[in-house]
Amino acid sequence: MHVALTGATGFLGLRLLRRLLDTHAWVTVLAHAGSGDALHRITRSLELMGAPSAFLARLPERLRVVETDLALPRLGLSARAFRELADGLGAIWHSAGSIHLEGDLPELRRTNVEGTRHVLELAAAGRAEPVVRHVSTAFVAGARRTGVAYEDELDDGAGFENAYEQSKYEAELLVHAWSREHGRPALVLRPSILVTDVPSHPELPSHPLQVVERILRDARRATVAAPPTATSSPNGAPDGSSRGAHGLPGPGARPRVRTVGHPHGRLNLLPVEHAADVMVRLSELPSSHGVDTYHVVHDRDVPVPTVVALLERLVPLSIDLVDAKPEDPSALETLIDFYPGITAYLTHRRRFDDTRVRTLLGPAAVCAPVGLDGLWSGLAPRSGALPRPPDTPPAPAPTPCA
Repeated sequence: MHVALTGATGFLGLRLLRRLLDTHAWVTVLAHAGSGDALHRITRSLELMGAPSAFLARLPERLRVVETDLALPRLGLSARAFRELADGLGAIWHSAGSIHLEGDLPELRRTNVEGTRHVLELAAAGRAEPVVRHVSTAFVAGARRTGVAYEDELDDGAGFENAYEQSKYEAELLVHAWSREHGRPALVLRPSILVTDVPSHPELPSHPLQVVERILRDARRATVAAPPTATSSPNGAPDGSSRGAHGLPGPGARPRVRTVGHPHGRLNLLPVEHAADVMVRLSELPSSHGVDTYHVVHDRDVPVPTVVALLERLVPLSIDLVDAKPEDPSALETLIDFYPGITAYLTHRRRFDDTRVRTLLGPAAVCAPVGLDGLWSGLAPRSGALPRPPDTPPAPAPTPCA
């Protein structure tokens, strides 16, 4: 079976590609037209991730790159090129998409919904009737913050925390409609928040949590005054913080931020390398001839206080979890609250059920715990960025999953 993959240069896509090349002689990469030399970027990224030199040397003969535009009908290809591409495929992995949590719905629909629609058109046009493997997200469960989210559920009754979740929900609806219309199987894979302990590098795709880091850092930068001036506590002693003009925190300050969150909340974070392996294993199982949906998640959630501690390492902030929005928000708190679909995750206590995956894959579905030091290892700033706090212990060596 010959496979095509969208999103091969992305955070998950690179790991999927690496795993697919374990079992396929060659893979067609559907790369975004005009985004640069995809083969070079893939090769360089896999090199930085530790791929053997012999494996890298063979990539030019094992990868066929087709430049496409997922936002356009026929992927932006001519009718002939589109037909030839479709007829040569036995499976299509759709991993491309936007994870901009702060994006607006029309923008995200162009990428996540219309992109899925056009990939499904490619699958429908193929003479060999290629199977569809669609990467969604466990967060199509939406704004339901407690209880259990099951794999056979797909509804919008609870609403969504942000436009990203809604766009991925709408994309899943398209997959179900396509499967019914054509009587064809499809595999829907719902990963949770993907992470890695592989050290960051400017030439590697961004870590998903860097989206949150960037928003917090930009908000802090926008509300920090310069130059700093010393202030005193009521008894005349320095208060330990640095304040600039107009009473705003100075550049060296660690301002305190109150945000709504639950001290017993939890988030599901899963190493991306393990997610790619589980996804490929699931794709090798017999299909039900309908839409098979699986939660690709960790069996142990990460406590919200651990996530808060990570954010405090990444951005010079002190974060307090509170029960309700402050009545007297600071400028920084107001700006951060402008993206409520991000901080809302600090209130989550729900669980994603993955009984089917663990039953089908057994020990291969189990992964080592995700901890603060492992998370830091994949996000730690390099030289020139803000230094790690001096009391932070060194991160341990990466721990492999089962």
